[in-house]
Amino acid sequence: MKIVLNGRGGKVGSVLGPALEAAGHELVDELGGADAVVDFTGPEVVEANVRAALEAGVPCVVGTTGWEPERLDGLARERGVALFVAPNFAVGAVLMMRFAAEAARHLPRAEIVELHAETKLDAPSGTAKATAALLPGDPPIHSVRLPGLVAHQEVLLGGLGQVLTIRHDTTSREAFVPGVLLALEKLPTLPPGLTLGLDALL
Repeated sequence: MKIVLNGRGGKVGSVLGPALEAAGHELVDELGGADAVVDFTGPEVVEANVRAALEAGVPCVVGTTGWEPERLDGLARERGVALFVAPNFAVGAVLMMRFAAEAARHLPRAEIVELHAETKLDAPSGTAKATAALLPGDPPIHSVRLPGLVAHQEVLLGGLGQVLTIRHDTTSREAFVPGVLLALEKLPTLPPGLTLGLDALL
């Protein structure tokens, strides 16, 4: 597959580029002739990047958070291409969210603590917001930004005489590679328009 990788020099992109090539994909610079766009940039540029790709009829896999992909759902449908957006491409993080949703059926209260590198621009994280949307009662989210962190989240669920903690730690950005490869594999089977979350592919 010929892929335009937006954010190739960034923290995720610098890991993802070699991994995509190792998986047999070809990185290209132009939308013309590209089979897909993968975007790991920033909230200030992602919407323009994705809009340009969709207008060119190129499907997208987006890991950038801090924007509103729903605004481009109509354009993707109009152009007949898939727009896949996930707040987190680590399979373990998706499972953490799934387990937390199951636990919340049995424990009455939850709070979310998300911890990321100080360079992360958005707070709370997209993963934390997506997790909160799965839980009842609008659970509070606590955001931590410190050097030395990559991406970490825990969901604390409390009940009478007990607390359950479900935690996921991303210790390196290689954790995102299998999820991106899975999204690219499934991209041709997705319906036109927006599909949200890696959970939809598992």
